[in-house]
Amino acid sequence: MTTPADDATPTHAPYTADRPPLRETPDQLRARIPGWGADLDPADRPSYPRERTDLPRARWNFPERQEQTSPRERSLEHLELTPVFGTAQPLTGVAGAIRRYSYERFSEGRAAHWLLLIAADRVESTAAHWRSLASTRPDDPLTETGVLSEAHRHPVASRRGRVDVRHQPLDVLVVAGPWVAAGLAAAVAVRAVVRRR
Repeated sequence: MTTPADDATPTHAPYTADRPPLRETPDQLRARIPGWGADLDPADRPSYPRERTDLPRARWNFPERQEQTSPRERSLEHLELTPVFGTAQPLTGVAGAIRRYSYERFSEGRAAHWLLLIAADRVESTAAHWRSLASTRPDDPLTETGVLSEAHRHPVASRRGRVDVRHQPLDVLVVAGPWVAAGLAAAVAVRAVVRRR
């Protein structure tokens, strides 16, 4: 993989220490975008008067690049991988393929991008549940999901008046659904084995 030298600035310069110039004047932006520049006056900012503008800025022209040892996903909005990126969760399996497809095919501004990432999370969590059931210490949905604490933590009062009250019945489906499906699948599998014998 070729990367620009640490002190070199790429031609498109996405991560330089200097602020990029505006493509439009402040007046043009204000006319096109309602509310643009609402915080230009320091007195309108919540941090004023504690905001410091006399602090030194970045001392580099282009940040030192992290070494890339394996392919990483990159949003279509970026021309290249960011100088620093996470390596703790490499893409693996079916969920990784779904995530990779989401980043390669859809912009972050598209719902399909985020729906695919959610689907990948569901695939990964389902696979983790199956691995757990095949292990000597399977997950315990009663204690690990906090269901038992519901009766002791004001279950009705804590939900009254919340904005997401219409979505709360879905919590049961989202949390218990995979476990019920896994239990039914396990029961069907055991029944099939018993019938064969």
